[in-house]
Amino acid sequence: MRGLSLLLVGAILAVPSAAAEQQQPARSPKAQQKFDRLVAGMVPKAPVHCMSTFNAYQTTVIDEETIAFRFGGNRLYVAHMPGGCSNLVIPPYSLVTRQVGSAQLCRGDIATVVDPHNGFTVGSCVFGDFTPYTKAG
Repeated sequence: MRGLSLLLVGAILAVPSAAAEQQQPARSPKAQQKFDRLVAGMVPKAPVHCMSTFNAYQTTVIDEETIAFRFGGNRLYVAHMPGGCSNLVIPPYSLVTRQVGSAQLCRGDIATVVDPHNGFTVGSCVFGDFTPYTKAG
C-alpha cells in the first residue's frame, strides 16, 4: 500500500511539469529570437483546440515543434507540434495539410512535410493546441 501511494505522488508531481513543458517548448537561441520577434507586442490567450484557416495569409516555421499562422497584423496563432515535425526546417521542404469539409485545423490533425520539387513525403506530424496571440491594447 505504501508503494502504491508513493507511485501516485510521483505521478501527480509529474503531471504539472509535463503540462508546463508542453506550453513552453525548449527552443534553440536562434528559434527563440525568431519567436520573440514574431510575438513582440502581442499577448497570448488561452490555447484552443482548433483554428480557422480562413484568411490566414502567412505561415512561419519557428522550429520543428512550433509553427505560426498570421491573420492580418492583429492576430496570430502558434501551433505546437507534440513530438516535432521532422524535416520541417530544411529548405525547400513544405508543410502540407488536408482539410476535408472544414476550414479549420484542429488538435490531432496530421500534416505531411513534402519536397515540392519531386513531391516526395519526407516527414509528418500531428498538430497540438493552438495558442492565439493578439495585439496588446
